[in-house]
This record gives sequence, C-alpha cells and structure tokens, in this order.
Amino acid sequence: QVQLVESGGGLAQAGASLRLSCAPSGRTYNIYVMGWFRQAPGKEREFVAALRWSGGNTYYADSVKGRFTISRDNAKNTVYLQMNSLKPEDTAVYYCAARLRFTTDYYFPKAEYDYDSWGHGTQVTVSS
Repeated sequence: QVQLVESGGGLAQAGASLRLSCAPSGRTYNIYVMGWFRQAPGKEREFVAALRWSGGNTYYADSVKGRFTISRDNAKNTVYLQMNSLKPEDTAVYYCAARLRFTTDYYFPKAEYDYDSWGHGTQVTVSS
C-alpha cells in the first residue's frame, strides 16, 4: 500500500501561482505513475497531470498545458504541481494519486480507475 498526503493549497488571485506537494509513503517502490486530479463543485473529478515515477516523463490535460508543471524531487520523495497563471476555473479540490499496476512506457493513465491510491485532497481557490 501507498499513502499519499497533499499540501500547499489555498487562496490565490487570478494570474498568481501556487505549488502543491504530494508525499507518498509506504511501498513507494510499487509506484509506476503519479497523477494529479481535481474536482470542482458540482463536477466530476478530472485528470490534470501525470508523471512517470521512473524516468520522469510527463503528461498534461489540455486545460492546464503550458501553465502547470508536474515534477518530482527524488531526494525528498515528493511530487509537485506548480500552477502558474491561475484562473478562477482552476478552483477545485486537488487530489494526488498513485498507480501501482504495471504500466507500459507509452501509456499515461488519465482515468480515476487507473489509479490505486489517493490522497485526501487540498483545496485551491482562485479569485477573479
């Protein structure tokens, strides 16, 4: 099992930046992909970004491409989501997720059911 704890959410104005952190613990050697999802009020949870645990390749949703960056600090065993040029529509609860099942190099999981462990979420609110 892998446990995930998010941090770094908060309130920001449109155009500002925030950085979210996710610290996995437990059997982290089982992780193939780390992902970020978000869920806005009244909407379904949606994919934001993913990072391959070994190799560091990344993949983004079109809505955040060019504004958000997912990265990993190997020394701290932490995954980050750097969010720049924030928009009010980025307001949501952001969740960190880990995929523990085998994943081929050319596949980036983007659905909730693709992931096996989830954090509790951190609120991001962007005001206009």
